[in-house]
Amino acid sequence: MAVAVITGASKGLGRALAAALAREGWDLVLGARTADVLKESAEHAARYGTRVVAVPGDVTDPGHRAELVAAAGRLGGLDLLVNNASALGAEPLVRLEALPPAGLRAALETNVVAPLGLVREALPLLRASRTGGTVVAVSSDAATTAYETWGGYGASKAALDQLAAVLAVEEPGLRVWSVDPGDMQTDLYAAAVPDDDDPRPSPGSVAPAFLRLLEERPASGRYAATSLLGTR
Repeated sequence: MAVAVITGASKGLGRALAAALAREGWDLVLGARTADVLKESAEHAARYGTRVVAVPGDVTDPGHRAELVAAAGRLGGLDLLVNNASALGAEPLVRLEALPPAGLRAALETNVVAPLGLVREALPLLRASRTGGTVVAVSSDAATTAYETWGGYGASKAALDQLAAVLAVEEPGLRVWSVDPGDMQTDLYAAAVPDDDDPRPSPGSVAPAFLRLLEERPASGRYAATSLLGTR
């Protein structure tokens, strides 16, 4: 069985991806900070008959990252790493003039430094994958478009995109995709813009875009879920 590690897997897109991959027969290692919610996510994915290991912890902790990779190794290896855990830097989002430096550091630590640390930890297993090691960096349209109040978060996601692009050049044997999932109805978005109650797609409706990438295995690069799904 192929094995995937997903961070930020307790809810939202992470939970939706876990369920989608489990339906396809993937064994999973799921990480997130809130143990009880993560357990629910793991139990939900395990209903599809695959092996699912929940590893609660903070992705900014090197020890937690090592535990995620070690758990994958015990399942037989690592074929897919999804860096999905994200931090906004301020909740709700604020203009740059009000963004505390500590908030920006927190966003960079979770959205950039931690994914790099996890990739470094996981590279030996990814290189050894029989099916072709894959790294997915969950990005945002805020990485490429200037939206008011999204400066700190967008800057961190732009940095994540660049890390993914360089990793693809340095590791040509891997597939490295930076994926913009588009607007979704998630707790992260609600925390970012609590007054915005416009309806948005569910994370489950976006997960098929990631499955298409895994099925077709296009070249490393940046992809938008809307293009993959043929929607706007």
